[in-house]
Amino acid sequence: MPGQRKRKRQQEAGRQQAAARFAEAGHWDVLIETQDESDWHAQVRRLRPENQQIDWTAVRIDTLCGRGLQPTTYRLSLFVPSEVPAGPA
Repeated sequence: MPGQRKRKRQQEAGRQQAAARFAEAGHWDVLIETQDESDWHAQVRRLRPENQQIDWTAVRIDTLCGRGLQPTTYRLSLFVPSEVPAGPA
């Protein structure tokens, strides 16, 4: 298909940029975690317009698949970089 190689290169570059961005010291804060899919979608829809200070490029969506007795869990996490201590002045 025309343009497929370019598209794949762009996607790979985006993945590498994200990996470099989140490789620095920090942690993931869980914003939403629920086992009800419809509740999860409703909370995300409600969170988008209300909370303008969230950097949506630093958000991770996890679907932890349930097997057997364990139910499926839906989680929305936000990357929080650690504070860099100021050097002596």
